This record gives sequence, C-alpha cells and structure tokens, in this order.
Amino acid sequence: MSRIVCAGLGPGDPDLMSVRSDRAIRSAGHVAYFRKKGRPGQARRMVEGMLAPHAVEYPMEYPVTTELPFDSPEYIHCLATFYDDWAERLATLAQTQDVLVLCEGDPFFYGSFMHLYTRLQGRAQVDVIPGIPGMVGCWSATQTPMTWGDDVMTVLMGTLPDAELERHMQSADALVIMKTGRNLPRVRRALQATGRLQQAWLVERGTMPGQRVLPLAEVDGNDCPYFAIVLVHGQGRRPEVQE
Repeated sequence: MSRIVCAGLGPGDPDLMSVRSDRAIRSAGHVAYFRKKGRPGQARRMVEGMLAPHAVEYPMEYPVTTELPFDSPEYIHCLATFYDDWAERLATLAQTQDVLVLCEGDPFFYGSFMHLYTRLQGRAQVDVIPGIPGMVGCWSATQTPMTWGDDVMTVLMGTLPDAELERHMQSADALVIMKTGRNLPRVRRALQATGRLQQAWLVERGTMPGQRVLPLAEVDGNDCPYFAIVLVHGQGRRPEVQE
C-alpha cells in the first residue's frame, strides 16, 4: 500500500515553506489540492513552477463556498458529501500510488485537509508535514511582537455570533480573527463595542504579492478582502530596556 502525504505550505511566500514540504512537492507524481470552481486555487498558485513535469494533478473543487450560509443543513450536507467522495478517491489511488495533498498554512490548524484526514483513518497511511500557520506570517508582517510575558492569545472565527465575538474579545490580551471576508463589518462592530478597534490591524494576503497591512479603523467599511486576518497585539509585561 502507498500513502497519502499532506504538505503544509506555510503562509503564502514559497520561501517560508519547509524543506520537507519543498522536497515532497518537487518529487510528487500525483498532486491534489482544494480550489474554488473556476479558480486556480491558492495552494496550487503557491507551488507554481515546483511540480515535476510528469505530475498528475487532481483539483478538488468545492461544490459551494459562500453561496449558502455555512451553518445551513444544505451547506453541511453538500460539503460532507464532497469530502466523502474525495476521501474515497484518494484512498483508492493510494492503493497503488503515493498521493500528495497541498494545504495552505498548517494542515491541522483549521485546514480543509482535516476533513479528509478523519475520513481516511484505517483506509490509507496518512502522513502530515507541518507548515507555518498563516496567522504567523500575518503578525510578522506587522513587524510587532504579537504577545508579551503572560499575555493570553485567542484565535477567533469571524463567523461566530456577535455576542461570542465580543465575549472573547473582552477576555483575551491578544487576538487573531480569521475567516473575515464578508464578516469583517461584524468583526469591526464587535471590536468597537469592546473598545479594541483602535488597536486592531488588518493584514491582507500576508507574505504574498499584494500584501497590505494597515489599521483596521482606517479600512473602508465596504472593503472586505477574502484573504485577510485581523490582529490585536498583546500589551502585557514587556522586557525592561537597559539605559
């Protein structure tokens, strides 16, 4: 039996990819990756020029992205069927061939591959290569330490209900807010309600071409970039500077 390897690609800049992922990508004969229908896919774009000429590609096209509410029964059923089908296809392929699956950031940190990983248990050997999470690339782009001393950092999804967003924002020292996009106006309102909007940063396409870093308070209310993360840096105990 062959195996399925998921390579974490890191935050976007190919130079921030691990040596192990780089080696796996360049030697792969079968490569699968997620993408929105009609788009090249962010993961595929990140490995442009790295795949072997003979590599066979398997675009795993989401049947739905933002067309339905993410918590609706239709959306859940549609995505579950999609992951079931691709787990079956990859498990079948792995009976005779090694298969590499590309994953942005780190596969075990809110990555789509997790849905395949759980379905593939007992059906194929699955190895995962860690990657630098996208949020790390984003906070590095601000050139400001994210946490100090005993700061508590909380990672939130912009899809959370307003009350949950505000509750977590009030209790954490440092904040990372993912899945912004169309949720950005709600995230902004929650930060305003908790008195943290003036400390928030928007990082769009962190470490990638077209990177944009600016205070969230200065971002137009109608500007809701998809590849973006909101950050609030911790302000805890800092090392004393010797005079």
